[in-house]
Amino acid sequence: MKHAPTVLYFGGPNAVPPPVLQAFVDSHDMVLVRQGGVSGVLDRANRAFPACLILDATGTVEQALDLCRRIKADPFTSIIPVAIFVPSEPPGLSSRGLEAGADEVLREGLAERELELRLELLLRRAARDVSVHPTTRLPGTVQIERDLAGRIESGSPFAVCYADLDHFKEFNDRYSYAQGDRVILLTARILRDVVRALAPDGFVGHIGGDDFIFSLAVDRLDEVCGEILPLFDEVMYQYSEADRSAGYFLGQDRRGTVHRVPLMTLSIGVVTNRLGQFDHPAQLGERAAEMKAFAKTVPGSVYVVDRRSPASRRLASDEAPVDVSGSAGVEGTDPENDPSQGIESHSERSAT
Repeated sequence: MKHAPTVLYFGGPNAVPPPVLQAFVDSHDMVLVRQGGVSGVLDRANRAFPACLILDATGTVEQALDLCRRIKADPFTSIIPVAIFVPSEPPGLSSRGLEAGADEVLREGLAERELELRLELLLRRAARDVSVHPTTRLPGTVQIERDLAGRIESGSPFAVCYADLDHFKEFNDRYSYAQGDRVILLTARILRDVVRALAPDGFVGHIGGDDFIFSLAVDRLDEVCGEILPLFDEVMYQYSEADRSAGYFLGQDRRGTVHRVPLMTLSIGVVTNRLGQFDHPAQLGERAAEMKAFAKTVPGSVYVVDRRSPASRRLASDEAPVDVSGSAGVEGTDPENDPSQGIESHSERSAT
């Protein structure tokens, strides 16, 4: 069953949504959710992706402006379209609302038709400029490219991580697409919660299917990936007891040949700018995809870090073999002592 889009309304503990807002929401088959406290707004904005956030500053100007700034300063909630209702007095409140990051400012006294049109255009702009995955509600390719471009432009040390589920298709075929969606949602929550907790300036996006991108300051890389991998392995309880006990299940390939299908693992390919700057998000994305493909050749839940410069034309598959063990934090030979070694490999569990 498809859920109706939500419009989140905040105006303080005793505020009542304007009738024109309720009428607009009803006419668009949406649901208006009133939230009286700041913490409640932040909690709901982080748990779900509302179609729009309406901040009513007619009674609580500073609180509404501060909340807008907090929403827009957080990489995980900044994509939520925000409109602020401001009183007609004192002058300058419209400018302050825009400075706080609001996508639209609705001044008290606007004609109902103009207010409706402004809200309509806000939702259209959001639908055009913001793409989110319907299952995970994570930002899509538009925001991913913007994040990569922003990190390249900043020049600050960063890591871009391309995560992919191993043996997900076989799981989907055996347990149904509904269970597959559950796994995708669970993986998204792990990535989002860990990155948010350990790298607050990080970003998590959903490319599609079982492919995810997350980016963060390079000094947070090991801690974040070191937390994600064991957590993923611990919570992958979506299998039957028999399959979990065996560590595999029997499946058929396209030719009908029966073979053992291992339990799902998580492979993460990592690219950093420690050895040079990238010129374009496409260049960065291509290298990250290559590292992800390389990571999938290593058994178990692993992350592998590219240690080539952005200008290097060597393929990851051309590098020396990686060192993988069953414990986290094992890495390959130092490239300063062995120039042929271009990959770091870190594993949470060895192949069974």
